[in-house]
Amino acid sequence: METLVSILVGITTAGAIYLLLRARTFPLVLGITLLGYAVNVFLFASGGLTLGSAPLVGGTIERFPDPLPQALVLTAIVIGFGMTAFLIVLALRALREFGTDRVDGDGP
Repeated sequence: METLVSILVGITTAGAIYLLLRARTFPLVLGITLLGYAVNVFLFASGGLTLGSAPLVGGTIERFPDPLPQALVLTAIVIGFGMTAFLIVLALRALREFGTDRVDGDGP
């Protein structure tokens, strides 16, 4: 299972880097968002899978999952959402100012 998750994180990261290298703002925003998703899955998978446990404290459960990766992923989701919203507003402002959505500043 760890091999499958690592391959999926690698493929997602490769797709995000491809989108980041495009010369348009919309693929750039998608690439940054996709890279954020890849990092979230990596952080969540780094906590490991604890079988036979529950996130809530129970009387009969003796093994508990690590809450730190879960807290990091929740924090990263909130920060990623705010950053994506800011990038979309910034891209729309640049489109209105310069009349093109190219990142490198060349014409249409």
